Amino acid sequence: MKFKIKNLKGSLPGFIAGILNGLLGAGGGMVVVPMLEKSGIEPNKSHATSIAVIVPLCILSAILYLAGNNLSYYDVLPYLPAGLIGAFIGAKVLPHIPGNILRRIFGAFMLYSAWRLLMG
Repeated sequence: MKFKIKNLKGSLPGFIAGILNGLLGAGGGMVVVPMLEKSGIEPNKSHATSIAVIVPLCILSAILYLAGNNLSYYDVLPYLPAGLIGAFIGAKVLPHIPGNILRRIFGAFMLYSAWRLLMG
């Protein structure tokens, strides 16, 4: 497989998503979802694909934070059970949400997140 400039262009959003994920948590999805939709992937598949991209980034970030003593397992454990249940439910519900509704939910979440960040 030959390296092409097109491959590099596709790598840039992944690079940005990795940086955002390391800095902000799973914030890389804010880059990946719009990028995938712009490339022609339907919203439901964009969100699912984004999760598949973000999971390895989250795992690497978590390992680095744990290894650097910036986080302890005890800080993480209370959130895991509910988070896993929520992820399971979200994955089951996602295919049944129409794309236009999913875009609105995603946009509303991004606006709410921005408002919280701005209001401190």
